[in-house]
Amino acid sequence: MKKLLLYSIVLLLPAVLHAAIRLPALVGSNMVLQQNDSVTIWGWANPSEKIMVFTGWDNKTATVTTSGDAKWTLKVQTPAAGGPYEIKLKGSNEIVLKNILIGEVWLCSGQSNMEYSYYNGVRQIAAELPVCSNNNIRFFNIPKTTAIYPQEDCPGTWEVCDSNSLKPFSAVGYFFGLKLQQSLGVPVGLINASWGGTPAEVWAPEHVVTGEPPLSAAAARLAPAAWWPHKPGYAYNAMIAPLTHFNIKGVIWYQGEANVKTAATYAPLFTGMIQAWRAAWHKQLPFYYVQIAPFVYDQEHEAALQYEAAVLREEQARSSALPGTGMVVVSDATENVKDIHPQDKRTVGNRLAAWALGENYGKTGFTWKSPVFKEMSISKNKAVLRFSNVPTSLRINGKAPVALYIAGADHVFYEASAKVEKDALIVWSKKVEKPESVRYSFSNAAIGNIFSSEGLPVGAFRTDNWKVTP
Repeated sequence: MKKLLLYSIVLLLPAVLHAAIRLPALVGSNMVLQQNDSVTIWGWANPSEKIMVFTGWDNKTATVTTSGDAKWTLKVQTPAAGGPYEIKLKGSNEIVLKNILIGEVWLCSGQSNMEYSYYNGVRQIAAELPVCSNNNIRFFNIPKTTAIYPQEDCPGTWEVCDSNSLKPFSAVGYFFGLKLQQSLGVPVGLINASWGGTPAEVWAPEHVVTGEPPLSAAAARLAPAAWWPHKPGYAYNAMIAPLTHFNIKGVIWYQGEANVKTAATYAPLFTGMIQAWRAAWHKQLPFYYVQIAPFVYDQEHEAALQYEAAVLREEQARSSALPGTGMVVVSDATENVKDIHPQDKRTVGNRLAAWALGENYGKTGFTWKSPVFKEMSISKNKAVLRFSNVPTSLRINGKAPVALYIAGADHVFYEASAKVEKDALIVWSKKVEKPESVRYSFSNAAIGNIFSSEGLPVGAFRTDNWKVTP
């Protein structure tokens, strides 16, 4: 009997020891905490266990008692950017978190153009490796994971930026963070949750999709694949939900290529996802995203105008009406329209960073918004187009506009001529006596040449709402 009792105690001992203070992977050494804010420290322990949490930046100790479901959570106030600091947690065991910085924390998410790194052949990252070591940039890389229900923890480790930790990290995320760190002079923490090939449905909480019949119907058309999930909520549950206790400043996003076949419903899907993420974080997260780059999706009909991606870009542009969002146009940073992964990730990261610096950090002296079509009027046989976000004037790079078309009531489009008058574009064609519509870069692979004088490209647009036939 004694041997049986002893054997039972030995079996139970690992479980008892395991019930000591445990932290989620995101709360660890080398992490960056959001500055001048209330941040959450949380984890698990024995029910009713008292835990003392010492924060090194203010030399204060707070106490929290674990609930009956073995969970505990505590909010602490962070100072202005600085560090390194320690956090000590003491209950039945003791944990010391070291080398913690206070600064700015951003989440990087999306599909392959956000995921792409040195290991995917991004040449700009290869060039960065000899000079990238920076103690003030920290990475948290989340591996590809799915779940049927929202999770509370995810794999990962905070790492200091160096040539080893940079290699698997998002190139766009790195250049975004590097620009912020250099411009603000504060530590920057970057969390990468991205997965090549994924449609937006998998990143939205399931109810966003299933609660709206048009979105649910579009999701049903997504084909299963061997390399990524397609069911609503699966990536959100495993790769986003575990982050929602962790206070972040905002989100950068590069995704959309996987949704070109269901482009017509992208705006409500995307904005619904953004609003759901904001609700999960309990804050109006700034959300800056990239309009998908030009690409020949139909290789067999390259010469024909194909419109699926044009409609997707149009839906992305509409999504920017949601407050606190901003769209980056990158058509001019595309070298090869037969490569869905443009190599120039620095330009993308820098333009995303410009949105954050201008909108959230009060930096001035530069332009971060691309010109956006605002309205059209007709003057005799010419269409007069006006744009917002034009500080001085538009410009056409080259002798004539590219990818600019005009049509009359017959809906037949012809290549158009144009001239610039400050924030207006005057468009015409000898073949169209009474213009009714103008389209610019409105096809899958078009790369236009109309910019603001400050150097930002005009995004793809059309002035009509005519039915588009791919």
